[in-house]
Amino acid sequence: MKTTQGNKLFLIIFVSASIFLYGGCGKKVIAPYTPTATENQQAEHGAINNDSRQGMGIITEEFTAIEEPLTTEVNLSDSLMGTMAMDNDQKSEEHKKKYGRSSVTMQPIYFDFDQSGIRSDMVTRMEHNGAQLKITPQNLLIEGNTDNRGTNEYNLALGERRALNAKKYLIELGVEAYRVRTLSYGEERPLFTGQTEFDFSQNRRADFVLE
Repeated sequence: MKTTQGNKLFLIIFVSASIFLYGGCGKKVIAPYTPTATENQQAEHGAINNDSRQGMGIITEEFTAIEEPLTTEVNLSDSLMGTMAMDNDQKSEEHKKKYGRSSVTMQPIYFDFDQSGIRSDMVTRMEHNGAQLKITPQNLLIEGNTDNRGTNEYNLALGERRALNAKKYLIELGVEAYRVRTLSYGEERPLFTGQTEFDFSQNRRADFVLE
């Protein structure tokens, strides 16, 4: 009898202790995770890399993948041709007589007084310029110039006719019209500032500037 009561008492104590322990450990409070400063920096760096890859249209599965650097080929000789023409005013007289304000791979053409037609002795130069345009991707600006005799308005119109006739000649040589534009300076930009016949003849000119 005593043994049975003892067993019941032991069973009650065991069950009570089990309930107490189970209830106390049933819910464990876990503090929210706070990233360290290092982890924050790494996460931020990863987000920036991800955005930059998406912006460039590059899809990667791992940010640690090595990508080939982007390179752009620039032909400096071509890109500088147009700007070099602007510096021709500072060159020697021989250089100005040879190139005018044209790009270094092009040749200027000259006109008779008060005329806008292409002279026969300028045909070879026009053919050279046309051939150069066919092997370069650049477009062309033809600048028409005159000497300072006559009114400013008349000379602007004369310079424009000279530039347009040069453009028409290039088109007849097979150059696409959309690649060539014209501009007249008239007498406003003399390359030679003297008042001799030589100076006048050098200023009656069309320059060919690659753009």
